[in-house]
Amino acid sequence: MTAPARTHPAADAAPDIVWWKGAVIYQIYPRSFADSNGDGIGDLKGITAHLDHVAALGVDGVWISPFFKSPMKDFGYDVADYCDVDPIFGTLADFDELLARAHTLGLKVIIDQVYSHTSAECEWFKESRSSRDNPKADWYVWADAKADGTPPTNWLSVFAGPAWTWDAGRRQYYLHNFLSSQPDLNLHNPEVQEAVLATARFWLDRGVDGFRLDATNFYMHDPELRDNPPYSGAATRETYTFNFQEQCYNQSHPDILPFIERYRALLDSYGGDRFTVAEIGGRRAIEEMSDYTKGNNRLSTAYSFIFLESPELSAGVIRKALSDWDAATDAWPSWTFSNHDRPRTLGRWGKEADPGTFARTMNMLLLSLRGTIFLYQGEELGLPQADVPFNRLQDPEALANWPKTLGRDGTRTPMPWKADTPFGGWSCDPWLPLDPRHIALAADVQTKDPTSTLAFTKALLSLRRSHPALRVGGHHFLDTPEPILAFTREADGETLLCVFNLSNGDVRFEGETGNVLQTSGNCDPATGAMGPFSGWISKL
Repeated sequence: MTAPARTHPAADAAPDIVWWKGAVIYQIYPRSFADSNGDGIGDLKGITAHLDHVAALGVDGVWISPFFKSPMKDFGYDVADYCDVDPIFGTLADFDELLARAHTLGLKVIIDQVYSHTSAECEWFKESRSSRDNPKADWYVWADAKADGTPPTNWLSVFAGPAWTWDAGRRQYYLHNFLSSQPDLNLHNPEVQEAVLATARFWLDRGVDGFRLDATNFYMHDPELRDNPPYSGAATRETYTFNFQEQCYNQSHPDILPFIERYRALLDSYGGDRFTVAEIGGRRAIEEMSDYTKGNNRLSTAYSFIFLESPELSAGVIRKALSDWDAATDAWPSWTFSNHDRPRTLGRWGKEADPGTFARTMNMLLLSLRGTIFLYQGEELGLPQADVPFNRLQDPEALANWPKTLGRDGTRTPMPWKADTPFGGWSCDPWLPLDPRHIALAADVQTKDPTSTLAFTKALLSLRRSHPALRVGGHHFLDTPEPILAFTREADGETLLCVFNLSNGDVRFEGETGNVLQTSGNCDPATGAMGPFSGWISKL
């Protein structure tokens, strides 16, 4: 066999290993998962009614994107009330029912928490903006204008334009790293930290198993309000002005770390198996993910946008991402190929490939990686990126930047449940249109087809659960040329070999094969012949 390149030791494969190490967590975007009341918008009862589908996959838990009370300017990521359910999604009683059903099915439940900002309609912000001396006056980031009336700093919003908006009532600017309707909380303020911890306690008391922490490195800013320097590298500047700057002062303040330690202490008080995963983007993502997960008193794990934003798929991209993590930290990694914010895997990497083959091979690759895995709804069906016409776009990013970018709507379209109905199992035309290609891939059709992407993904998840080497084992990259990616996974005296052709052409793998457990695409492990986007997992 070819000598291994990068090495990472095996994790402890004992039966009592913490549940989230090596777990596969299925992400649910509530608006688009399932609708129970016929209004065309997914809701909590709809999720509950379809949890059997999720449990049958063989995943370990679900991550549910925001369902909190919100004006929906950013579709739930603008929270107006952290401790209540938005009426379009249902009630707190509906959530409790969902949680109970998930636990009955053996599924953990992770929910989003958005602490970097709230909605402008949050009662906290309404009070804060009412005057400069009210009890919550310092709960958000306020600053005076410069002498010429311009904003306090040159900071830019992720969604384009200045990160400051003038408020005539207070005669000050407020900070918003995202939409102007999403004012930034001032987490430097101890009172705000206590309020945030109280919201986490509210959901922990209800029985949730952990949190996905949105935009974690945006929690705190530079109190001195220094300007960001320009970015000197090659940035993609034609669409996102945010990339013109080095994000030195509008985010990533060192005081985030002590707050994270307070947060971890709260979760630990509910038992040692509560889970936290940080979303961290930006040019220093690896460094910050390492800082935020270091030791036993910070977050469980973190994931970046490394795969979500990579314009290409190659062995080098995969190898570098895992090796960079290993070099930076001993913490447990997490990986995902798609989510509600970025185009589906097929839309980014598989445009020239056979859709079914590509989808199955990508799921096999993702589920072979060492780490906690996040599988976005619809990837088990092999859904392509949906086409959404301009007159149906909902995403503020899409509307602001069209046609340069079509935003996030194409990855947020509704789940197709039934192929023989006009709206894929939804009772009416839903909030975003279903792509006809999705309806043809509906869950009911694939459930009956033993050769479907759904059946293949279930088999992969069963394989991962039954082999500690895949779930928690160490990994060794083999020294193989592009476009071949090969690595071993090892635990409990078992070694599994994972080999992939990440190209649209034919290649040959030179090396030992072993006993083949799973194949994808057109490949012959006995001879090493590999067709386009194919692979296998074998036992050595």
